[in-house]
Amino acid sequence: MQIDQSVLDSVVGIRTPWLTDVVVVITNLGGTVASLVVTTVIVLALLARGHRAEALLVGGAMFTGQLVMSLLKLAFGRARPPEPERLVVEVTHSFPSGHAMMSSILVCVVGAVIVRLAGPRWRNPAVFAGLALWTLAIGLSRVYLGAHWLTDVIAGWLFGAAWAGLWIWAIVKSSRNPALERRLP
Repeated sequence: MQIDQSVLDSVVGIRTPWLTDVVVVITNLGGTVASLVVTTVIVLALLARGHRAEALLVGGAMFTGQLVMSLLKLAFGRARPPEPERLVVEVTHSFPSGHAMMSSILVCVVGAVIVRLAGPRWRNPAVFAGLALWTLAIGLSRVYLGAHWLTDVIAGWLFGAAWAGLWIWAIVKSSRNPALERRLP
């Protein structure tokens, strides 16, 4: 796509050594290891507090999301940006961006857990803005590093939000108390 090449050309033009170092740190915050650590900590904390449905939401969405993302990459088989522009070595296909998709899933399910369980202090718009900025920074870092085309990242965010939405819907639906629902008008 022409937009992909234009955006890649633009980010190549603004690269500097110090900015690249910062972007590598950002991209690693959305990598597989970081996502696994964050997910595990959240799931264990939720289980320790007796919130099994929310732990299942976070762990289940992330685990199955990884599988779905891998299948989507195989199904689409899109090539990554060309080698000279790529600052990282990647062996999988480009579409969708795994970093963008998995960070999107994590942000959405964590947001849902905050809405369900947290007090007003945590339901602050700044918390949700911070979550959104985190996934935005991770996705854009992938474009800057030449690991993905912009449309790979956008698709990753959309697939991730959709997958998280399915999990949120399923957990909410399954955790409702049928006795209470019968009393509702």
